[in-house]
Formats: sequence, structure tokens, C-alpha cells
Amino acid sequence: MTIEQLRQIHANRPFLPFVLHLADGGKLPVRHPEVMAISPNNRIAVVFDDKGASHFVDVMLVSDVEVLPQNGSNGRKRKK
Repeated sequence: MTIEQLRQIHANRPFLPFVLHLADGGKLPVRHPEVMAISPNNRIAVVFDDKGASHFVDVMLVSDVEVLPQNGSNGRKRKK
């Protein structure tokens, strides 16, 4: 996964929710574009969860991004 791919998925309009899959096996859902920000140096993404907690992620440790299905359609997966 490159930062350009992540930025493109985040900027899609209409926005499609997605899940960040991390190298350690963790997953972070991004349900709305405003719950994620990418640092100016493209190294860190900050994701806010449903409870308002912030998660700082080294973008280099994002192994996959899964775009979630919308309206019953099949989801698509972007790989590294």
C-alpha cells in the first residue's frame, strides 16, 4: 500500500468506508472521511474510532485497505 493509494481511497467521492489492515494484524475502520487525517510528511495517519479515541498509525505499516461494500454490492480490496 502506498501513501498515494491511501490518499486516493480517502479522497473518493462519494466516499466509501474502508478498513485499514495493519502489519500486526490489527484493523481500523474509517467510516467517514473526517475521522482520518494524514500528516503533511505522509508518514502518520490519525484515525478516530467511534468512541473518539485517536489511533496514530505509521502509514508504512498499513498492509492493506479493504473498501467496504455499499448498498449490498461487493467490496473491493486494494493490496500492497
